[in-house]
Amino acid sequence: MKSNKLWTIVILLLVVSIALFGCSSNSDKGASESQSASGGSPSKEQVTVSMLMYVTAKATQEAYQQIVDKFQQDNPDIRVDLQFQGADYENIMKVKMAANELPDIFDTHGWAQVRYGKYLEDLRDQAWVGNISDTIKPVVTDKDGKVYVLPVSEAKDGFAYNVQVLEKYGIQPPQTLSELESAFEKIKTESGGKVIPLLYAGADNWTIGQFFDYFAVSLLNVPNGGAAGNALLDGSFDWNEWTPLPAKFKEYFDKGYINKDVFTMKFSDYAKLFATDQVAFVSTAPSFADDVYKVNPDSKIGIMPVPAWNDGEQPNFSGGERNTMGVWKDSKVKDAAKKVLAYFSQTDNLKLIENTVKIPSGLKGVEADHEFVSYYKQYESVPVFPYFDRVYLPSGMWDVMCTTGMELLAGGTTPEGYSKTMEENVRRLLQQ
Repeated sequence: MKSNKLWTIVILLLVVSIALFGCSSNSDKGASESQSASGGSPSKEQVTVSMLMYVTAKATQEAYQQIVDKFQQDNPDIRVDLQFQGADYENIMKVKMAANELPDIFDTHGWAQVRYGKYLEDLRDQAWVGNISDTIKPVVTDKDGKVYVLPVSEAKDGFAYNVQVLEKYGIQPPQTLSELESAFEKIKTESGGKVIPLLYAGADNWTIGQFFDYFAVSLLNVPNGGAAGNALLDGSFDWNEWTPLPAKFKEYFDKGYINKDVFTMKFSDYAKLFATDQVAFVSTAPSFADDVYKVNPDSKIGIMPVPAWNDGEQPNFSGGERNTMGVWKDSKVKDAAKKVLAYFSQTDNLKLIENTVKIPSGLKGVEADHEFVSYYKQYESVPVFPYFDRVYLPSGMWDVMCTTGMELLAGGTTPEGYSKTMEENVRRLLQQ
């Protein structure tokens, strides 16, 4: 009898539980349907990924924004707060590093390992890692296999030149410094001073730094095991060996090869001067090309390696990181941030950026169709060496090179004084 009563109680409890479960299930379903009917979403709460990029060219900024907009359409649960910074990027990032409050995604602008390495998430498990190009791989990975960033684009920098100007004066792209100087003199003389042989923008003084960073490679013969390279690394470098660089730069300015309005010239002014055939050479990649075509669609721009310092030697390109995307290791939305990187790594998106920045992608299999592809193929056998300052100078020396270069042109220092300033600041930064 007791057994029958016990089974009766168990059965009643099961019936009640099933009824309650059914009500709960129907209630949840109704709530879900009600959300859908009212335009709501039953999906998980939206997260925000902060993204800070060191991208200054407007066209490139627009390409990034276009990709972010598409990503957000495909991933409505992730909002990307994309922001761009110009000349203040490094200072802003130094403050953020000191506070250990970095963006979820940020651009390492050439310093993935040395400056930002300890702040970056290891990305070795990401699907795109196997496609990293052979030339950029040593820059963005270390001996332990850590992958620091997604290399969106890979620098291969030399000189950009005005094709029409060189054709007008019968000049072939120079291979050595002496050939470059002959071209300067010919253009200055035969144009009556109306064409600037070598253009720099002091208002954006990073353009000044390019001269020293480019030519230091071959002057000091650092890629080929030169003694100067080892001396720079161990702190025993004789800075008198640096003096020919500022001496040559000042000589070009005094001879009228460099624009006299260098102190007020802006990088954004390059496009108009190129479009109107008022300039021959600039020592930078042609990221301004699309702005030139807006002024004059018939303009033609060429690229060439950095001429060798000495006759009989080979020219070279300066390379390394250009546009990158790293993930802050302490980000609270790392999975979402990695999803953003994976989206950017898609071939069509990298192609969009490459066609804008006019340099090779950092991943294999991206076939761009911009106007400089043929030049990169023409010079594919020319060696690409890492940017000089990123290998042989401590962090912080780039600003010193740029500002001291301006002082040199303004008469505030001498070539010997420039070298002394370099020596003092290298010591100061190494002690820090």
